[in-house]
Amino acid sequence: MTAPPINWRERLSLYEKLMRLDKPIGILLLLWPTLWGLWFAGDGHPNWTLVWIFVLGTVLMRSAGCVINDYADRNFDPHVERTKNRPLAAGKVTEKEALLLAGVLSLCAFLLILPLDRLVWAYAVAALLVAASYPFTKRFFAIPQAYLGIAFGFGIPMAYAAQTGMVPKIGWILLLANVFWAIAYDTQYAMVDRDDDVKIGIRTSALTFGRFEVSAIMLCYAATLAILAYVGWHEGRRHWYFAGLALAALIAVYHYTLIRGRDRGLCFKAFLHNNWFGAVVFAGLAFDFVFNPMVMPPR
Repeated sequence: MTAPPINWRERLSLYEKLMRLDKPIGILLLLWPTLWGLWFAGDGHPNWTLVWIFVLGTVLMRSAGCVINDYADRNFDPHVERTKNRPLAAGKVTEKEALLLAGVLSLCAFLLILPLDRLVWAYAVAALLVAASYPFTKRFFAIPQAYLGIAFGFGIPMAYAAQTGMVPKIGWILLLANVFWAIAYDTQYAMVDRDDDVKIGIRTSALTFGRFEVSAIMLCYAATLAILAYVGWHEGRRHWYFAGLALAALIAVYHYTLIRGRDRGLCFKAFLHNNWFGAVVFAGLAFDFVFNPMVMPPR
């Protein structure tokens, strides 16, 4: 007997899972650094039209990135316990459907930025190329999480370009902070799949760092916070901003208590909890601009 055809509601549900809309953590990890960039670039008063464009664009591009990732990993995911039931890996969505969906999502994201400066267009194309190529770096790059950090942080230079028409050096330094943060949280994620990744030959930072992966994660958190502190000092931020960084440091310490035993479930919990790391950094930044609006940076 042949399986009954899937109705349109079930088909939309499969597309939702393929885009990971049921798991919003990726959207949040992409959104927080974008908001950092918008608030720094706009001196605490970003153009609210830009904010909405970037929020919607974040959802669309993260969704497209998930589809592209699953397409690239379609021959690997069926052999990994955590990913074997994803729609493409399970054969519930065809490769053609996945490519078409990724194309539609990318087109919608590009249409969002059409009213913006052409420099934003250029960075958007670069961001798409980085996001599309990221899944393939896991075949050969020892720390693909660093590449992911660039992909997840590209909203920062785009935010500066949209808000000011240029990307100053400090914008790229802020992107570097996100690279270290991504290595930290995605290594926690990679610790969950370590055994499966060894079997199928995927390269991850958890394998590259080996028995020093916990130390490497904490060093990356420290680098993230140090760079964010420098950016805040450079931009004249004061007490609220640094209070946010201090709270983020405490969150990083909490993550250490979760991952030091290398338990899969707790490593995944630490990964998910990184939403709060990004959130408190943004909250400190936003409050600092509210209560210290006239502070001039020591440039």
